[in-house]
Amino acid sequence: MIGRLKRRAEFLQVAAANRKWVAPGLILQVRRQPSPETESDDAPRAVRPKVVRAPVRVGFTASRKVGNAVQRNRARRRLRAVANEVLDVHAEPGTDFVLIARPATVDRNYQALVGDLVAGLKRLKLYREAPR
Repeated sequence: MIGRLKRRAEFLQVAAANRKWVAPGLILQVRRQPSPETESDDAPRAVRPKVVRAPVRVGFTASRKVGNAVQRNRARRRLRAVANEVLDVHAEPGTDFVLIARPATVDRNYQALVGDLVAGLKRLKLYREAPR
């Protein structure tokens, strides 16, 4: 399941993490979500609440450098399609991603965009193999 980043503050937190990968078709920014802290670490193991990893969350942005409104919307739609294909299956849970469109995003081959995102995940060590 993929959640969405919608507020500006969430985008700024991801950018402040200073982890990114630049590819010809997109820029990938990454931030680990803070782990939920257990209230009592002194409790026996059987009593401790089970820590569940938060789902992957993703946000999309395209500046005016990408082009006019039509091109920016097309770039965001293409990034959404790539993210749904790749992040849902291969992204490490509990991570926030921001995909930033570049001018080449609009015209780049779809499989090349998928390859850019997969390469970024592998480079940032957040890629996991698909469960069988």
